[in-house]
Amino acid sequence: MLKKTSPLAVTIGVAAAAGLLLTGPAAHADTEVDEPSSFTSAFTVMATPDNVVNSDGEAAPGEEGASGTFTFRINSDEEIICYDIRLEGVSGDYESPARTATHIHQADAGQSGPPRIAFPNPEPVGDGPRTSSGCMQGPFTTGIENDGVDTGDGFSLAEIEANPAGFSADSHTVDFVAGVVRGQLTEIPVGGVDTGAGGTAATSSSTGIVAGAAVGGLALAAAAGLVVWRRRTATS
Repeated sequence: MLKKTSPLAVTIGVAAAAGLLLTGPAAHADTEVDEPSSFTSAFTVMATPDNVVNSDGEAAPGEEGASGTFTFRINSDEEIICYDIRLEGVSGDYESPARTATHIHQADAGQSGPPRIAFPNPEPVGDGPRTSSGCMQGPFTTGIENDGVDTGDGFSLAEIEANPAGFSADSHTVDFVAGVVRGQLTEIPVGGVDTGAGGTAATSSSTGIVAGAAVGGLALAAAAGLVVWRRRTATS
């Protein structure tokens, strides 16, 4: 749950969100849905504090020692994005003028840009890892408006597929409003990814978990900077 922000915090947060204005709460159009039967693309993000920039595109490092791994699977035909997010070494409450503090921004590396999708914040807030997973279907909203229009309005997941390097993923906290960690999207094969160590990571048909084919399994995949995704079940 997001911490209630003061007017000053909102002002700072808006600057971190590429100078866009929060003019009022937007309707929550995003719909939580079951995982689709297929995907048109998949992406991973290795988010680190050194990649964070402020609204002017200037370096604004996040929390030292923190890291984030994001996996996104997209069905652009149905406008569904499934997400698995894990933050480690992150302290403090979330804070953002958007309706959540965890986003995909349309922004090149080293540049600021507007949030296009707002994801549920990884939990629990505390000293341990924070995780969040699920699937959402557009139309998407962020709660931040530019000239009276929500920055998610009209956004299509096909835009990510057309230029993944032009999008970043991040999360924001009260002490690092510009971003606690950030990284650019990198496309990976939908059915598996090369671990770079003599093996591949493939999706299990029974569990939907990415498993390393070479010695080391999941640890090998993690060492290669890859993300384990969990298939969303009916009870999740």
